[in-house]
Amino acid sequence: MVLLLGQQLPDGKKIQFALLAFYGIGHHTALKTLDTLHIPPNTLVSQLTEEQTTALGAHLAGMTIESDLRRQVRADIAHLRQVGTYRGRRHAMGLPVRGQNTQNNSKTARKLNRVERRGYMTMATSTMAAGASIQQGVQAGRNRFFLGLTRLLPRLF
Repeated sequence: MVLLLGQQLPDGKKIQFALLAFYGIGHHTALKTLDTLHIPPNTLVSQLTEEQTTALGAHLAGMTIESDLRRQVRADIAHLRQVGTYRGRRHAMGLPVRGQNTQNNSKTARKLNRVERRGYMTMATSTMAAGASIQQGVQAGRNRFFLGLTRLLPRLF
């Protein structure tokens, strides 16, 4: 087993497919990387020389993969949510983001992701920056509701 950037690559696999173990590297990127380093794609991991392993590690270290890429994707989604875009709201609610149907296929996701969706709110970011919290917003809504009820109740009786 070859250890490359914290990832164990099995000896019996071709290097072309072993590189797919890294998050952010697909078939095309793996082939381009091997072509850049002049490593044949059919080479087994166990057949790599020390120089090839070092060059491969240096090349992969310069790419945005694994935890860096995951962090970047999370930051992009958080930005979409903060700005209040349609895509951000769909991410927050656990619904399909790219226009897929929601009548059939997302019913399970909507059931399972209820807790996560409760964390999203549509309050303006300027209000949040002014120091208003979620609890204050909820309390203000309750106060308006009960104020309306107290005005309406004397008229009913």
